[in-house]
Amino acid sequence: MSKQKYQVQPNTLYAELMARAAGLPNDELFAQMISSQVAGEGALPPGLGLNEKEFAALLTRHFPGFELVIRNSNNLADPRALERDDVLALLLECRAFNNMSEQWIAEIVTNACMGSDHLWQDLGLRSRDYLSRLMTENFPSLAAKNEHDMKWKKFIYKQLCEREGINACRAPTCEYCVDYLTCFGPEE
Repeated sequence: MSKQKYQVQPNTLYAELMARAAGLPNDELFAQMISSQVAGEGALPPGLGLNEKEFAALLTRHFPGFELVIRNSNNLADPRALERDDVLALLLECRAFNNMSEQWIAEIVTNACMGSDHLWQDLGLRSRDYLSRLMTENFPSLAAKNEHDMKWKKFIYKQLCEREGINACRAPTCEYCVDYLTCFGPEE
């Protein structure tokens, strides 16, 4: 996919999106992610990693009357396809089943998990609090398991490891692990 630059500041695009918001769950989160991605921030590809049809449907549902055309021009094989499939399957299994946008959120979070920063940053969200809200509202059963507030990307991958019976922690409990602050410390 090629990056398309929107000729306004992310805050201006965010304000335009919010002015058209349909009043649905995830409107604000989508507005943050779209405005960040268009500005070249975060790790999401154009259209938040959704195909053109899905992205257009997202805009129509959450921001009626707002148009932003994204062209998908990347047809390369994905070397992390199996990993993506595992992350997406976990998220879809744990969704709230309240609305269609949970499917899009699952696909977008999966794309962001392939980034190298904290998940909230890779998503283009303004803070980790927004990511926690996204997880709680869209994937409540998964969010409830994160009772010690582990960093979200690490937590998602820890869930995948546990499904496979892999215990990657070098200590009997996280509290004694030398990497504790890497998983549970502040995100900045």
